[in-house]
Amino acid sequence: MKLSTSLVAVKRITSTVPRSNFTDEELEQAAQLILQAEGVINPIILQRTSLDTYEVVAGDFEYYAAARAREIDPRKGEMIGTFLVEEENEEVIKKQVALFRKPKAAVVEPTTSNSTALESRLTNIESRIENRINELKNQQEAARQKLEQELQELQTQIPPKHVPLEMFNNLSLTELAFRLTAAGLGEKRAAKIAANVEQERNQDKFTSLSDIVARIKGISSDTMLKIISNWSRLLFP
Repeated sequence: MKLSTSLVAVKRITSTVPRSNFTDEELEQAAQLILQAEGVINPIILQRTSLDTYEVVAGDFEYYAAARAREIDPRKGEMIGTFLVEEENEEVIKKQVALFRKPKAAVVEPTTSNSTALESRLTNIESRIENRINELKNQQEAARQKLEQELQELQTQIPPKHVPLEMFNNLSLTELAFRLTAAGLGEKRAAKIAANVEQERNQDKFTSLSDIVARIKGISSDTMLKIISNWSRLLFP
């Protein structure tokens, strides 16, 4: 019996060992090396789970590195070299797995190995959680900035409100006459009052609504109240 490798599609393989047992940095580095060499020097060992699906017996790290390589470049990373556990070679392959692929108790104490593996796994999980939290924070900040920008744009589209005193002091003759007409004054009366307003404010700006009533003929206190009341309902910008 001759032991030889077989090319198997990475997508047909599964593993019972969690991916989080290995760090993203190591898997990324191994995946890049697999793509550069277009293969792996340490073939993984598989057993069939169906006619065209397989499960890792040994070489889980190599499998996850190959899966990452396939994500990066589906064409180069599509296949991976494997040893298949078949009926005729099952005994000898499992003996080699036990001898070559399993950690030796004399080299690493089981407790230490388990503790280190657990610590590495927890560290990897914490790193992923932290990265996800940072992503969510960045997304939240981007959404907040976008909302602020939209609010600022809406704010610029809202015309500013003018108080009555400012309108008497700053509106053009035509605009003031129009707004006085809209406030219920007749066109001729509104035009006359607007002309008086322009003449007076050219000499000195009005300081209050009472100042306008005192200086402008045709605007009494009652008329001013009527104008202000109508303007407030019309919501002039």
